[in-house]
Amino acid sequence: MLLQLALLTPLVNACSESFHYVVVGGGTAGLVFANRLSANGSFTVAVIEAGDSVLDDPAVKTVETFAPSLFTPVNWNYTSAPQKYAGGGELQYSAGRALGGTTTVNGMTYIRAEKVQIDAWEGLGNEGWNWDSMWEYYVQQESFQVPSEEKASNGATFEEEYHGFEGEIPVGWSKYFPTQNITAILRESSEAAGLPFNKDVNGGSMRGFSTWPFTLNATENIRADAARNFYYPVAAERPNLHVFLNTTATRILWDEESLSEPEVIARGVEVYTNTNETKTICATKEVILSAGSLRSPALLEHSGVGNPSILSPLGIKTVVDLPAVGSNLQDQINIAMAYASPTNWTGYLSTVSYLTAQDLFGPDLPLLREQVYANLSAYASTIAADLAPNATTPALQLALLNLHADLIFANNSTVPLAEIIWFAAGPGIAAPFWNLLPFSRGEVHIQSSDPLQHPSIDPKFFQAPVDAYVQAAAAVALRRYYATAPLSAHVAGEQAPGPELVPQDAGWRDASWEEWFKAGYGTNNHPVGTCGMMAREKGGVVDARGRVYGVGNVRVGDAGVVPMQVSGHLSATVYAVAGRIADAVLGKW
Repeated sequence: MLLQLALLTPLVNACSESFHYVVVGGGTAGLVFANRLSANGSFTVAVIEAGDSVLDDPAVKTVETFAPSLFTPVNWNYTSAPQKYAGGGELQYSAGRALGGTTTVNGMTYIRAEKVQIDAWEGLGNEGWNWDSMWEYYVQQESFQVPSEEKASNGATFEEEYHGFEGEIPVGWSKYFPTQNITAILRESSEAAGLPFNKDVNGGSMRGFSTWPFTLNATENIRADAARNFYYPVAAERPNLHVFLNTTATRILWDEESLSEPEVIARGVEVYTNTNETKTICATKEVILSAGSLRSPALLEHSGVGNPSILSPLGIKTVVDLPAVGSNLQDQINIAMAYASPTNWTGYLSTVSYLTAQDLFGPDLPLLREQVYANLSAYASTIAADLAPNATTPALQLALLNLHADLIFANNSTVPLAEIIWFAAGPGIAAPFWNLLPFSRGEVHIQSSDPLQHPSIDPKFFQAPVDAYVQAAAAVALRRYYATAPLSAHVAGEQAPGPELVPQDAGWRDASWEEWFKAGYGTNNHPVGTCGMMAREKGGVVDARGRVYGVGNVRVGDAGVVPMQVSGHLSATVYAVAGRIADAVLGKW
């Protein structure tokens, strides 16, 4: 395939078609760009999407169970690199391969972030990026659906002032919201165990026990993916908007005369179709990458933008020396605790517990805080050594890790450090949980010069020892919740991990927790940071307007630009980030 592409390249550099804007990736972010840019009828916009339309795919539309489309061809289904800090095992990574992107395969959770986390972006060199500026887009894009009286009586709560009602993204509760009082049981047990009730987790203050809404159409009871929200409602009336389905972007093509200039200029995107054709889709204004955290950095690298230590061994000429491309990958692990229950539970529960460092460690917090800060230099050195040569330095990483630690450990920090999702289904109550803000840092890079080969994805889970401690503290808290009335009356024994693997009295420093995690964890599929929006000298790939450093007309606008992991779920924030960068493209700020 690589040979075929190489032979065809000279023949296809002529434009097959030309548009003002070419958007690579028709997913969560890409379709926001497509919608906003094509609203001006004088601009032509192309969207390049590797997958197909899934508008009528029942596995995508259903909201009865958790993401059944995960197990279909709609999912890219990547395999990670072996995890050297977790026994060498490989993990499955999910990402949507369809018009609508990962919103066609995700859990539909609509949870934004903690206010101070977004405010921290401004200190990384992103003037104007803060909670207030993002709030405009969170609210503008949302079409909140007030829960029915029945859903409200079963625990669905909200604060009207936190929501928008005229946007494109339907947000609400499904008809499968449980009716067996389970939300009240979990709420009362959480409060009894010391975690307060939070009426609405989407206002920028997340700590506590809450119910969350989904990205779904509550009237039709179907998933509200990005295509349903931002493309199909306008497609028929916008002849200036064109979507290329089953078409994979392989690299950006450059204006030859610009290669000697301070900023190179993209002239278009080379694509490979499902009919085995290679074409060039030209852009007279800009190319916008929104292929996601795992593909946008790979596309930059195949185009010669990245770290020469990655590109040169693969025979790819470095067009822009930008060594941070693909580094700074941040993701979370996921594992579930499970208890048997004498009750046969029905419905699809949407309840969450957000715990701060104080909630997790209590009187041990000063000890952990001291230990973390004492080891930050060592963590930074490990990160720098583990990444590709010249990708970063220990000094750069130490500055970023100090900011990360300050958000978690500052006096009376409200930033959630762990998340617990409650599922009551059949004769059991399970609780997937995760460390929201790990200190480990990974990378995503191309493995060959073949643009159709999947990139190497290496999150380097458990690189920082503190990550396992946080995960263990969340597990200890979970056991405490299960043992607290009234929940304790509705469970009949721990099935995972079970006392034979982890003793009932195991504290957060007990090694048996980490052994259990490493034997059965998975990725949370919340990767961010691989095209980080930061000052270039801090390790950034794009500036505050999403512009790739060293390139005059290419932007990135997807989860990859999110510079630091957030405590919410990604789709709400990715939608908002794309909306704000789209306004930057249009000169609105």
